[in-house]
Amino acid sequence: MTDQQRLELEAAAFRRLVAHLGNRTDVQNIDLMNLSGFCRNCLSKWYKAAADERAIEVSLDDAREVVYGMPYNEWKSLYQKEASAEQSAAFAKGKPLA
Repeated sequence: MTDQQRLELEAAAFRRLVAHLGNRTDVQNIDLMNLSGFCRNCLSKWYKAAADERAIEVSLDDAREVVYGMPYNEWKSLYQKEASAEQSAAFAKGKPLA
C-alpha cells in the first residue's frame, strides 16, 4: 500500500465515521465519552489540530460543522439532551456505564 492509498483509506474511514455519527443523533456525546473516551467535540478538536499543524486556517466552529454536519449550536438545539444523573456520575468517575 502506498502512502497516498493509506491516506485515502483513512480519509474515507473518517468520512464514514462522521456520516455514521450524523445518522445517530440519538447517541449523545456523553454516551460516547462514557463508552469510548471521545466524542464529536473531540473529533472536531482533532480536526482543527490537524489543520493547525499544517498551517491551514480552520476555526473550531468550522471543524465542528464538518463533524456535526451543521453549526454546533443548531445541532445542540435539535439533538442534545440533558445528561442523566447516571451519565454524569459515570463521566465524573471516568468509567463507562455497566
